[in-house]
Amino acid sequence: MSASDVQHAETEEEDTGWDAVADLPPSAKLVAKVLEYNDSLTQSQLAEETLLPPRTVRYALTRLEDVEVVSSRFSFSDARKRIYTLTLE
Repeated sequence: MSASDVQHAETEEEDTGWDAVADLPPSAKLVAKVLEYNDSLTQSQLAEETLLPPRTVRYALTRLEDVEVVSSRFSFSDARKRIYTLTLE
């Protein structure tokens, strides 16, 4: 394996930011874009904004959390809900 092959492999593994989002399904891209324009939203608010089914929004959020571009925290007003925030700049 040459040095350029190693460098290319490292680059693929370290996709961050919007590069990491580019490889995700369209639903995850849509959720990321909606979070980009809104500071933080709950899952139900995301479903309402994107017009996607709640199950699709859950899947998209899981994929976004896997590539570490979305963070979540518990809602102070309702501990059953989580608030999602985009961590990209």
